[in-house]
Amino acid sequence: MQPVAATSAPSWCLRLTSELDAADTRAIALANGLTTAQLNWKPRPDAWSVGQCLEHLCISNEVYVGPMAESLGDRPTGPVDEITPGWFGRWFIRKYIEPTTQKARARAPRKIVPIAKDLDSSILDRFIASNASVRDLIARAKGHDVNRVRFKNPFVPLIRFTVGTGLQIIARHNHRHLLQAERVKTLADFPRG
Repeated sequence: MQPVAATSAPSWCLRLTSELDAADTRAIALANGLTTAQLNWKPRPDAWSVGQCLEHLCISNEVYVGPMAESLGDRPTGPVDEITPGWFGRWFIRKYIEPTTQKARARAPRKIVPIAKDLDSSILDRFIASNASVRDLIARAKGHDVNRVRFKNPFVPLIRFTVGTGLQIIARHNHRHLLQAERVKTLADFPRG
């Protein structure tokens, strides 16, 4: 992997920031103006509402960002131009995160299951704030070799992903659950204004 100049942002940094920006735009288009009843409407008891999809993403971001930030330490380790997950990281993203390759539904770990029963419009602000904390982490991580710095997985402590893999997981996870929330909103039974 070629090191990049210290003054330029690595391409992974620009790409992931752009994906977070797109996720914010999608979430605003999805949830802005929804009533509390619409945010909390579920197509079935075991399904998530639009608001619960956003809450799940908020909690996931919050749970992941802390350990990744802690793993970076104080001294930059030298930037890399692109993120290259190892075989396990690629498999995990393909199997559990990426919506275009995931074949079977997987249960969310208990730590990140939505807990609120009546969400209000503040969930959108909370989602955008959680993405802002990921952007802050990206800005901090751009001077590090995100393909080597590993963090303790908050769900399975024996597994240690690289910070780069963790950041890719967050971005693709946003995409997956925003897609899920968009599908909820397009269902025929979804309450209309």
